[in-house]
Formats: sequence, C-alpha cells, structure tokens
Amino acid sequence: MGNHTTVTMFLLWGFSSFPELQNLLFVVILLSHVTILLANASIMVAIKLNHNLHTPMYFLLFALSFSETCTTMVILPRMLVDLLSKNKTISLPECATQMFFFFGLAANNCFIMAAMSYDRYTAIHSPLHYHILMTSKVCVQLVMAACVVGFLCSFGITFTIFNLSFCDSNNIQHFFCDISPLVHLACDYTVHHAMIIFMLSTFVLVGSFVLIMISYVFIVSLVVRMPSAQGRYKAFSTCSSHLTVVSMHYGFACFVYLIPKNSDSFREDMLMAVTYTVLTPLLNPIVYSLRNKEMQTALRKVLYSVNKILPCLPSKKAPNT
Repeated sequence: MGNHTTVTMFLLWGFSSFPELQNLLFVVILLSHVTILLANASIMVAIKLNHNLHTPMYFLLFALSFSETCTTMVILPRMLVDLLSKNKTISLPECATQMFFFFGLAANNCFIMAAMSYDRYTAIHSPLHYHILMTSKVCVQLVMAACVVGFLCSFGITFTIFNLSFCDSNNIQHFFCDISPLVHLACDYTVHHAMIIFMLSTFVLVGSFVLIMISYVFIVSLVVRMPSAQGRYKAFSTCSSHLTVVSMHYGFACFVYLIPKNSDSFREDMLMAVTYTVLTPLLNPIVYSLRNKEMQTALRKVLYSVNKILPCLPSKKAPNT
C-alpha cells in the first residue's frame, strides 16, 4: 500500500458531469420508475386474480416481473436522491450491498428467462403432457434455482471486487456501484481478478443465453415440421414476446459487461447503463402486455374491477351548516 490512503467512502459522481440536465433527468427517471412499478404491479395483479393465467408460463412471468421490480428498487431510488442531493457519498458496505443485490437480481432475471424458454419448448414439444411435466413444484424449483445460482455468482463478483484495496481516488464515475468504475479505483487489481469477474459474468450472460438458444433451436425444429400454417403461427406467436425481451436484455447487458472497458469510456458506459437499468425494465411489461392477448384481457378485467370499486369507496360528506 505504501503511502496510499485507504478509501472507506465513495462519491457517486454519476450525472454530476451533466449539471444542466440533472433536473430533467430527475423528472424522466422518476416517471420511468413509477411507470415500471405500476406496469409490473399490474401484470402481477392480473396474473394473481385471473385463474386463466394460473399456468407455468404466467407463473414465470410473475416471477420475472417481481424480480425486475426489485432490481430497479436497488438502483433507481438512490439515483433519484443523488440527482437532487449535493451529498452523493456512499459507504463501502452500502456500495457492496448495492452491487450484490443488483447483480444477484439481474442474474436471476437471466436464468428466469432461460426457464421461460424451456417452458415454451415443453409446451410445443409435449402439449398433452405439459401440465404433468411443468407442475407448480417444477416451476418453483426453476425459480429458486435461478435465484440461488444468480446470487451465488453475484457473491463471487462482489467478494472479488471488495477484497481489493481502494486507495487515493474515491470518485466512482457512475450513478451506482458498477464493476468497471470500481475496479479502476483499486490499486491491486490484477489479471487474476479480471479473469474471475469475466468468467462469472460470462457464465451468467452467455450460459443463460446458450440455454435459451438451445431451447429455441429445438422449438424451431419442431415448428417447421408442423403441417398446419396456423399451428406454426400460433407456436411462434407464443414465443414472440419472450424473444423480444431476450433480445433487448442480452443486447444491452453484453455491451455493458462483456466488452472490455477503459476509463475513457465511462461516460458512454453510464449512458448505456441507464438504458439497461431503466429502459429494459420499462419495455418488458409493455412488450408482454401488447403482444399477448390473454394478458390484455386480464389487464382489462383488472382495470374494470378498479373502476367499479372506486365509485363505491366512501367519501367524506361536507358538514351541515
């Protein structure tokens, strides 16, 4: 360590380099955050209340919506506070906790999407035995496995990074405790550490993506052999929402976490991370609701029930004079 001063507090510099945009960013991100919460909550309520949606596919969609809601709660509230506050400091334990939960939940999302692709394969390959193969117990086990594997990978990344020595500079060029800005502050970061982080990130992103692609290779091979054009269209339509979400999620995530970075690219990485942490969770429920007729019907029933209940709520009467 020599004459270095060990860092115990970090400064989330984030959008401080865009002072003229902070108020606008606050409004945009606040509206996005509220929309994400309302959209995902609507999907979860619709699935919970509509018995027609008590199927493995919608159980996994419920789990994905819940996980994505938690993911945004780890990042966006702190980002909103920092946009209005002059004190943007975060302690080392708080930074480690934020990183652990963000990457744990993000990895959980990846493996849930892999489970969803397996569910679609099972539904197309064995429609008569679908409910026997994809029981409630199997669905719960898939979600629990995704959670356990995701948080184990996150623990490995967080443990590796926060076992490093942070010295001298404590300015994190980001709006949350992300990997690249932190490792560039470490004074003992080596190729060994880089390999561990890269391997764990690759296992999550590439591993789950390979599982998804294997499922879709089998799905396509089954669908092209279907004699009916209507049957092929129906089979592909059940997968279209999932494929759209997978394309957005993995496209942004691979750019942020698998492409090598240097300190000069932090600003571009930060703007891309905004897309990954705000835009993707915002678009996911929209894609599923717009491209899925069953979900549209369930959401309309929820809205109808809400509109029916609201007029029945007691209102305060003005006192007699």
